[in-house]
Amino acid sequence: MMSSGVLGKKLGMTSMFLSDGTLVPVTVVKAGPCVVTQIKTDKTDGYNALQLGFGEKKESRINKPKKGHLKKSGGHSFAFLREFPVDAPENFRLGQTLSLEMFKVGDRVHVTGTSKGRGFSGTIKRHGSQRGPETHGSHCVRIPGSIGSSAWPSRVVKGKRFPGHYGNEKRTIQNLEIVDLRTDEFLILLKGAVPGTVSGLIEIKKTTLKRKSGKRA
Repeated sequence: MMSSGVLGKKLGMTSMFLSDGTLVPVTVVKAGPCVVTQIKTDKTDGYNALQLGFGEKKESRINKPKKGHLKKSGGHSFAFLREFPVDAPENFRLGQTLSLEMFKVGDRVHVTGTSKGRGFSGTIKRHGSQRGPETHGSHCVRIPGSIGSSAWPSRVVKGKRFPGHYGNEKRTIQNLEIVDLRTDEFLILLKGAVPGTVSGLIEIKKTTLKRKSGKRA
């Protein structure tokens, strides 16, 4: 019985040595424990999925409708509820706690989180634009500069990169490798960085994609 993914909390980054002596950067994620709070089936909901609860929250912070919903799975107070597709929902039960046995070292996973919010930013910080000259009387050092078109199409084209709200968006990093698992502590060590701040919510989903080799023929 395996779910397609779990919820977790980003703890931070460190580095570790692999068996071949290579030093790699890793992100430590506390994945779980996740509890099954709802089982959705194709017959009743039109699709097969599990709703998982993760994270602690004060009972006083949960409204009555959600309390009634969570009462069916044991009455826990969860901070986050997310759905993950499954093939055989009949193999699960309400209130069941999922372990990390679905993963193993070397697996590839997709990791979804909310990127760090950086507020209102200019085009240089937000899009990596090149600044203008600072000499010869130039007044266009960090401003976007000219944005219009010529006689045709005589307008600003859609998708023009402007200053604006930078970050705080849902992002998914694909094909991250699991380099270590500590199931007794509910810890997953992922090679590389994942989006979000420390203590931010992370969704880890299993994948069958394979990373393409960088070698050329």
